Formats: sequence, structure tokens, C-alpha cells
Amino acid sequence: MAAAAAAAPAAANDNNKKKTFVIGSRKSQLALVQTYLVRDTLSKIYPEHEFKIEAMSTTGDIILNQALSKIGEKALFTKELEIALENKTVDFVVHSLKDLPTVLPPGMFLGAIMERENPNDALVLNPRSQGLTLSTLPKGSVIGTSSLRRVAQLKRAYPHLMFTDVVNNRNTRLAKLDDPSGPYTGIVLAVAGLVRLDKADRISQILSSQESLHAVSQGALGIECRENDKDVVELLEALNHSDTRMTCLSERALMRTLEGGCTVPIGVNTKLESDSLWMHGLVSSLDGQQVIEYQETIQLKDATSREEREKLAEELGVSVATKLFNHGADKILKELAHRTPL
Repeated sequence: MAAAAAAAPAAANDNNKKKTFVIGSRKSQLALVQTYLVRDTLSKIYPEHEFKIEAMSTTGDIILNQALSKIGEKALFTKELEIALENKTVDFVVHSLKDLPTVLPPGMFLGAIMERENPNDALVLNPRSQGLTLSTLPKGSVIGTSSLRRVAQLKRAYPHLMFTDVVNNRNTRLAKLDDPSGPYTGIVLAVAGLVRLDKADRISQILSSQESLHAVSQGALGIECRENDKDVVELLEALNHSDTRMTCLSERALMRTLEGGCTVPIGVNTKLESDSLWMHGLVSSLDGQQVIEYQETIQLKDATSREEREKLAEELGVSVATKLFNHGADKILKELAHRTPL
């Protein structure tokens, strides 16, 4: 599916200054669809250059029989890509930004954050349950999700339902859901992944922020490159979506301050309207019984440059995280640190 990568050095010049850039990607179907989107966008912007894809498996792609929250590794879907980047066998790599740790390895740079798809969660029901919602499903219905964040929030909102792990890739999960003898009434997935895989028709219900705050950077694509590769940094600048970059940098600052990952139920909702940036952050116990929430708004009208606006956005994330700590999230996080990975 992916084009074969050129031999190192990854970016090659010819006499006409045409360059071939090699893009690193995971091998999963969704990862490749997302990387094709980046490649095709760059090809339209820079028709004078060539873009090839080098696909590889990451630890998260290989471990298919465990929920990510039970593994305890923060760079499950990024480490191998970053090694290739460091070794200069690829020029930049495409991530689902929610998978990218908030502290990058030395020498790495988040060159672009593309426009965000719908960041919300979605309920997908099996054919026997079509037309129902989480609130109308029968008591004891089994909902599959590997996300501690989703389980913690949905247990609180829908105590009549049962939640259990569902692992493997999206197509396998959907096959398990559709199996007449399977255990699942429904599964919860990201809207963005379903849309990008052309499976939006499977969405039975898009969950509101009142039901489930989304994951940090959910729905956004991040492109990582080497900090000192000025040609690539300049190339990727065209992919940046200003509003998405602002909201995602703010959310990543929240998570970095909380030192969270997929093993911690952290939810967020961020909106940028005109010069006002608003964030709603949440930390929950695993059973959803202890929930700490905080909302804050920051004004950006006095910022005179992109750097100043991004600095203020990150300060908002740090401020919300600090307020969550002060209201009791520190106790929840300490308890979770001793309980996870499971």
C-alpha cells in the first residue's frame, strides 16, 4: 500500500532543485489514510517536489491483545517513527496527535498541526440495536472501549451499562461488534477515525461534551520533524492550521503539566472564538465516582505575534492543570500511579 522509501539521505536534490521527501507512517489502515492526506496536500502545494511514504510497525501495532492503558508505555505508536527520523531515513513523520507524547525527544520539533476533524467520541451500535442511544440501551448492555477516559466518564453518566475492553484495529473491532454471537452491544470510537476511514455511516450517536470530554488533541494530525532541518520546517509550515495549533498546544500543555497519558482518565474541551480561548479540563478516578473539573478562559487580543498567542495558549493549559491539582486531581493521579498499568 505504501510507496517504497528511497535510500538515505531521505531528502535528495537533483540539479533542478527537485527534492524527494520521505514521510514516515505507521502501517495501520488509518495511519496510512492520514499519511496519504498529508502527502496529497503537500503534493498540491509543492508540485515541484516528490513525496514518498515509508511505512513501519510500532510497538502499539504489534501488541494487539492488550488495552493500551494496561501496557504503560507512553510512546507506543511513535518510538519507531522517531528512531527513523533521528537516523534520517525519513524526513518527517505523521502522527495522530493524541498518540504523540507531550515531551518530544531532543532535537525533534512539532512542525505542523493540521486542521482538526470532529474531536468528539462516537457510539457505534451493532445491527440489532440500531436506533437506540446510550441512554435508551437496555440495562446491562455491553459497550466496548479501551479508553479509561471514556469508561470513567460514561460510567458516571450511564451506570446501567457495562463497559469492557475492546482491542485491535478499528475494522477488527467493527467485525467483533457485528458478530451475531459477539458480546458487544456497541463500541465507542473517535469520530475522526471513522470519518477518515469513510465509515461515518456507522456512527449511531456522537457524544456531546456533557457526556464525554474528548482526549487531548483528538482529531488532529501532527507532523514531527528534526528541529535543525530548516528546509522541512519551512515546508511543513504550509500545513499548519492556526486555530487547531492553538487549541492543541493548550491541551498538550494541560496533559504535560498533569503528566498524563492513556493510563489516566483526562478529558478536555477547548474552543477558540475570535480572541477568546476557553478550556474545560477533567480528571477522573477509574470508576468515575471522583471527578475534578475546571473551566477557564484567556484573552488573546493583546498578543501581537503567533509566538505570543501560542505562549498564552500553553499558559492556559498549565493554569487549568494547576487548578485541577489544587481542587483534588493530585490525589486521584497519585492513586492511579500506583494502580496502573493494570
